[in-house]
Amino acid sequence: MLVLSGGTGTPKLLDGLRNILPEEEINVVVNTAEDMWVSGNLVTPDIDTVLYMFAGKLDTTKWWGIKNDTFMTYEALGSLGHDEIMRLGDQDRATNIIRSDLLRAGRSLTEATQELARVLGIRAKVLPMSDDVVRTMLTTPAGKIHFQEFWVREHGKPDVLEVVQEGIEKASIAPAVLQALENEECVLIGPSNPITSIGPILALQGMKELLKKKTVIAVSPIIGKEPVSGPAGKLMAARGLEVSSAGVVDCYKDILDIMILDERDEYGISVLKNTKCKILIADTIMKDVGKSTALARIVMDAFEC
Repeated sequence: MLVLSGGTGTPKLLDGLRNILPEEEINVVVNTAEDMWVSGNLVTPDIDTVLYMFAGKLDTTKWWGIKNDTFMTYEALGSLGHDEIMRLGDQDRATNIIRSDLLRAGRSLTEATQELARVLGIRAKVLPMSDDVVRTMLTTPAGKIHFQEFWVREHGKPDVLEVVQEGIEKASIAPAVLQALENEECVLIGPSNPITSIGPILALQGMKELLKKKTVIAVSPIIGKEPVSGPAGKLMAARGLEVSSAGVVDCYKDILDIMILDERDEYGISVLKNTKCKILIADTIMKDVGKSTALARIVMDAFEC
């Protein structure tokens, strides 16, 4: 099984999927366009959420960071007048330091991620989408800002006029991702933001052509005309897409075989009743691991693989 993931909705589904599949059979291709250097170290929020989830360290009250982490370094930096854009925990920062030292020593992001997965005892394959630098930049009325500035510093409040992934034209699919795609016929697009989490993965040169040869199932992150969480609605609107499951289908229409809608999504169910891809209805609100596992079973039954 190969899963395309961002940092919140999809890890919840992965938490259920690992109750059905052996972890070593799970390959997760993770968005890297939201990565940012902070205080001399590379923070990869989506990768780390997936790593911590598989390692049993994730703070599942927030679905980011490490549970019971402390913030002494962050607070000490603040007391010295150093304002970090992200509130990084001490254990989380240790992960960032190790990753960054490996990168500075000439290792690729894939190799650094594999080393972190090894020391964390993770059997699943957690794969950065690319070893090249891609940055999601948003144009707001006040100017262009990094996604993390928009979401973390500005709390998602500014209007978004344009969404651009800088560097995407030159970025290549990571070799480890290409190898995983060769070996897997079933691809799951998790319920992550279709613009800034899944969009960069699909925008890599050659990715859509490869996925057209696979069976692709997506879980919608939208119910009615509102995202389950996060800024997907504002970002979809900036791309001229309807904020609905129909808009998500538009994002994935070239590659999508099956879309899973939430049972509460009356609008999406109505609008998509005549769409070309197959529509399945399920409870997609993963309030606990039992709900996540139940949804994962529906996904696996749909794949029949």
